[in-house]
Formats: sequence, C-alpha cells, structure tokens
Amino acid sequence: MKHPCLIPPGTNSSQTSTLTFFLGGFPAWESTRMWSAVLLCSVYLLVLLGNWTILAIIKAEQSLHAPMYLLLAMLAVADLGLSTSVFPTMLRMLWLEAREISFSTCFSQMFFIHSFTDIESATILAMAFDRYVAICHPLRYSSILTNSVITKICVAIVIRTILFQFPLPILLTRLCFSTASKLSHPYCLHPDIIKHADSDTKINSACGLFVLLSTLGLDLLFVLLSYLLILKTVLNIATWRERLKALNTCISHVCAVLLFFIPMICLSMMHRFGKHVSPQVYTFTANLHLLAPPILNPIVYSMKTKVIWRRILRLLCQRGVCKSRAAIFQ
Repeated sequence: MKHPCLIPPGTNSSQTSTLTFFLGGFPAWESTRMWSAVLLCSVYLLVLLGNWTILAIIKAEQSLHAPMYLLLAMLAVADLGLSTSVFPTMLRMLWLEAREISFSTCFSQMFFIHSFTDIESATILAMAFDRYVAICHPLRYSSILTNSVITKICVAIVIRTILFQFPLPILLTRLCFSTASKLSHPYCLHPDIIKHADSDTKINSACGLFVLLSTLGLDLLFVLLSYLLILKTVLNIATWRERLKALNTCISHVCAVLLFFIPMICLSMMHRFGKHVSPQVYTFTANLHLLAPPILNPIVYSMKTKVIWRRILRLLCQRGVCKSRAAIFQ
C-alpha cells in the first residue's frame, strides 16, 4: 500500500517506500522467546477451548436459551474475536522472529481489536441491564427481556461498533509516518499508532477520544449506574440471607466488569498521559487488558453457572476423566 508521506527525506520524488511498523512489547524477549511462544500458544488454546465450550453448551442445552445466556454467548464470541485479532501477530513475532507488519495489516488489526473490545464492553453493559431487571423488577423480567429483545440488542451493538470504529483507520491514512516506527505493543492500537505519526494528529486524537468516551466510557458509566440501583434495591431487602442471595447472582458479571474495565482505563491513561511510563508497564497492562478476559471469563461463568458446570463435568465423565462422579448425573 503506497502512501504519499512515505518518501524518506533526501530521496528522489520517484522513490517510494511501503509503510511498515515494527512490533514491540516483549522486553528481553531474546532470552525467553521460545518459552514465551509455548506459553502464549497454550493460552490461546485455552481461550479457544473455554469459549467454544461455552458456546457449544449454550447451543446444546435448551434451558440455556434464555436472555442471560444468550448475552454470555455474545461475550464468548467477542472474546474469541478479540483474542484471534491479537494472538496471530504475537505468535508470528515469537515463533518466526518477525516484528515487521505492513500498513494495511496493522490498520486492519487495529480495527478488529477495537471493534471486538467495543462489542465486549457493550455486551457487559447489556448483562448489567439484565441483572438490574432480574433483581429490581423480577416479576417483569420475562416480559421485558425476551429473546427477541436480546437479539435486537446484539444487532444494535454490532451496528454501533461499526459506525464508531470505521472512521478511525480512514483518518489514519491522512497522516505521515516514518518507515522505522516501533510500536509499544506486539499488536496495533489506535493511540499507539498516532504517537508515531510525523504530522498533526489533533483530529485523530480527538476522534479517538470521542469514540472511547462514547462507547467504553458511556458503557462503564451505565454499568456503574445499574449496580447503584441494584445495591439500592438489595439494601431494601429484609434479611441478610436474601441480600447475599441476590448479590450472588451478580458475582460473575462483577468479575467480568473488573477484568475488562480496570486494565482498559489504566492503558488508556498511560497512552494519553504516561509519557514516562516504562515499556514493561505498558506491556503488562496492555496484555492484561486484551488477554485476561478471554481466558478468565469462561472459567468464572462456568464455575458460577451450575448448568454449565454440570454439563462440563458430564462431558468429562463420558470421556472417563471423572468416572467417580458419574453417579451425580444418574
């Protein structure tokens, strides 16, 4: 892909250069490259196994064809998309020692990473609304949140994501870059890319901030509002036993919220205000933000959802892994 700003200073106008970035994000990677590759590959396999298992169980179990579990399936799809957008360049970098990534590939990866991040954020918000209705309006739950309504919510999430994320890579094409830009991470993120531009990035930075606040920022705000209303309702319940029972239904979702939003907020602040933050901190926070939710969400929801946990145990028993527990399901 040719770019008018990619002619290095001092060269003839007839000479052009194809823009490439160099991936970073693995300090002292030479001494641990192979072990890191094996670990990363194992993590990716766990992500695939965990999220595909969630999707397969929800599809197979008729009792799980309910709003909460349909949103859980949407969350699993977002986790699969996010991890699949991130892992290939990381594994390519570690296995093949290939740090270079082309202009078009980097911008495409950036679009998918941010898109699946937005989808996950919006899905977490929808799940917070589900918990709000279940606890604050239990008698109206089945009439408010039908499968049809959940389907419309999922479609709206995808449409919102495309409308907000599509302009970002287009605006990046107007910027000038040097051909030796080294990124802070082993994948492409919008704030990281614009840091290496040689031209004015005010429009790109403002647009990126607007998209961030309009999607993830508003989602977080409404999630917090939902839990304030839930907490208010729970505190009005007479007994502590009933309060704990109500709050227990939210534990899995609270874990998903914390896993997703805390690293995201830290990473965003580092990119915009942490000019002197060490590369190791950047790497740890970015990897935690993108890799932890796809790994841990299936574990958290499987442990806290009895139907899913029992189905997993049943599958293990059928394969002879836990024959001693087979009597539980007879």
